[in-house]
Amino acid sequence: MRIGDAAAAAGTTPRALRFYEANGLLPPPQRTVTGQRVYGPRDVTRVRIIRQLLGLGLTVADLRERADRLHLLESTPPSAYGQTGPRPRPAGVASRRIAALDAEIGRLTALRNQLAARTR
Repeated sequence: MRIGDAAAAAGTTPRALRFYEANGLLPPPQRTVTGQRVYGPRDVTRVRIIRQLLGLGLTVADLRERADRLHLLESTPPSAYGQTGPRPRPAGVASRRIAALDAEIGRLTALRNQLAARTR
């Protein structure tokens, strides 16, 4: 499928697909004889995974660091938001991102408490 169809199937834009390709998150697609990009179902799945991971707070730099492993998530995509139950302990990129989010939550909580104290 062409870039517009692949982008629509993945819930994004052609510009995003080119961006993911330029940043090493999406391997260069096959091309037609006229040079147009051609994507397959695995590419669409990978873009969906990339979008899910970005939505979970990872950055493009985080994903680029592990782009060679993104294909491992094709059969087991990231869990849905709010899922409960035991989970494996996050490692590497994910644990650093969780620590950064925890620090930001702490900073915002302190800021909120200071504002609340001043306005009471």
